[in-house]
Amino acid sequence: MADFDGRIVLVTGSATGLGAAIALGAARGGARAILINYTKSAKEAEETADACRAAGADVSVIQADVGDDGDCQRLAAAAARFGRIDALVNNAGITKHAQRHSDLDALSAEDFQRLYRVNVIGPFQMVRAARPLLEASDGAGVLMISSIAGVAGIGSSVAYAASKGALNTMTLSLARALAPKIRVNALCPGFIDTRWFTDAFGEETTDKLRQSIRASTPMQAASTPEDIADAALFFLSRAARHVTGETLLVDAGMHLGFTPLTAR
Repeated sequence: MADFDGRIVLVTGSATGLGAAIALGAARGGARAILINYTKSAKEAEETADACRAAGADVSVIQADVGDDGDCQRLAAAAARFGRIDALVNNAGITKHAQRHSDLDALSAEDFQRLYRVNVIGPFQMVRAARPLLEASDGAGVLMISSIAGVAGIGSSVAYAASKGALNTMTLSLARALAPKIRVNALCPGFIDTRWFTDAFGEETTDKLRQSIRASTPMQAASTPEDIADAALFFLSRAARHVTGETLLVDAGMHLGFTPLTAR
């Protein structure tokens, strides 16, 4: 399914977690080149790059903040030597944790502006910067990494959910605007077992959250980056050549709520 033979793939926020899993999956699928992006995690970015090189890909590592338009231009320019970009993954994202959504004082206007700068404006700027190279491809795909938060209004904070809801709407707009040369889709994961949670809450609290997710989702699973990356790779592959403007939940059924075994 994930045939990336000879493809040029750019993944923002790909030092760790889901971005790294997508980059490595594309490399293992035969991608000719992978462009790895990071903001602060230089060591992890190089480790991911080494894994992609071991899979046979030509790898470039670029430090850039997608919230900065000039940095987005630099990221796109790094792919210019290949003459095209076949797959762009807008994975870079940030959040602001608020313990209770009802605590409106937990968020400031600056929090919203910071999240929108990276989570919404960043992907737009990346698509704009990469558009000529995407149009040079024979069947380019853009994938927005969104969240169940943008569909259900849940997650780390109201600001985060709102930013991902905006990203989902932008996916539809861009899918219309850039067709037929460029496909644009969005992936909405639920919980992903990454360091994002351990960095914010510590291992003990994250483990409790992990167990809670397993107990409360219909699939009784806490998704790993690799679980979500498989769906991402489908959207970016030739197998999805007739798919655009789609927003797919990949959340082990979290959006359904828990269904007792006796009711199945």
